[in-house]
Amino acid sequence: MIRLDVFSSFFKVLLLLATAATILFSLRSEELDARLKGEYYALLLAITFGMFLMTSSTNLLMIFISLEMVSLTSYILAGFLTHNPRASEAAFKYITFGAVASGTMLFGLSLLFGMAGSGDLGQISVRLTELLASGEVAPLAVLIAITFVLAGVGYKIASVPFHMWSPDVYEGAPIPITAFLSVASKSAGFALFIRFFYSGFGNSELMQAVDWTFMLAIVSALTMVVGNLAALPQQNVKRLLAYSSIAHGGYLLMGAVLLTSEGIGAILFYLVVYLFMNLGAFYVVVLIANEEGSEMIESYRGLASRAPLVAWAMAIFLFSLTGIPPFAGFFGKWLLFAAVLEQGYYWLALVGLLSSVVSLYYYARIVKAMFLEDPGEETTQISFSTGTFALLSVFVIPTILIGFLNIFYTFSNISVSVIPMQ
Repeated sequence: MIRLDVFSSFFKVLLLLATAATILFSLRSEELDARLKGEYYALLLAITFGMFLMTSSTNLLMIFISLEMVSLTSYILAGFLTHNPRASEAAFKYITFGAVASGTMLFGLSLLFGMAGSGDLGQISVRLTELLASGEVAPLAVLIAITFVLAGVGYKIASVPFHMWSPDVYEGAPIPITAFLSVASKSAGFALFIRFFYSGFGNSELMQAVDWTFMLAIVSALTMVVGNLAALPQQNVKRLLAYSSIAHGGYLLMGAVLLTSEGIGAILFYLVVYLFMNLGAFYVVVLIANEEGSEMIESYRGLASRAPLVAWAMAIFLFSLTGIPPFAGFFGKWLLFAAVLEQGYYWLALVGLLSSVVSLYYYARIVKAMFLEDPGEETTQISFSTGTFALLSVFVIPTILIGFLNIFYTFSNISVSVIPMQ
């Protein structure tokens, strides 16, 4: 029911880094009640353990149990600020939408088990191929089951149309939890997605019989477009980054359209890049929220003159999220676009390119506020400790340098380890 391999180990290291960064953010954040820190860290470790199981699960039952463990813990953490009405609203919307997504996914898993007579992904792949070849199972039935399962996985990675919970939850949750969900939850969701679809539906005979890849391409395109367009009018930086996270889920889905080794390698590389640049951006949000007591873009006015190192770090993170060279985000998107173009999905690459151009506008609004707008007469200089700059550099340096490192082939080799499941 659980597979321990290089693929799962890669994601566990990624999740540990995200958890460690979240703990450091939490120590710096002034939102959290010190009396509840024990329960807070216990829940954070519990959700990390659930994500570990998600990355290793190869059985339908274990997939659902691990997903539910992560979901239930996420609901509590999203509403952890009990004195904040936004947190209560976030938790309520999260659990309502999560219950529907989990029920839909469970129904899809039951259909697969009913057709294949097994919960093991490798055996399901072999059995469904035989049943489709003999005509005992209709391709439409398999496609319906895949669609229902995609609802549950799409909910974890916040892809359209399963993204509605994301902006409200990201805005209402504590900033460290928002950062954690945007990176760790998305990484665990993609680990489950790759494991499930590559192992269960990745063989060529099954893909020819059931054309689910075009549906996935449509979901990827809609996720990029909706995420970026919805981010344009946002004034709250946390909410803006929430829609940005949705859009980045669409970019990652591009690499999964046909589940080639190159595409999966690009996903793994981009997740590492996304870890540093997105967590770095959220760390700056934590710092500014502590000093200004606000998460709005106007709080960043004149930041370049008040805290120049923090302003430049934020600019680097935002330009990397946009995909501007020479930062790591550019190389990550380059690999994703190359994987899509190699498979002939030119229209999907064009949608991704235009979406990246749109994202430049709303990221540039924050940069404009930091470097070009007057901070006002009442504002003062902001000073940070050496430890703050040291932690900030942990995210800045990889964002600048990781794109130049020749490690893509390493991620390609890791992605191949998920293939031999039978």
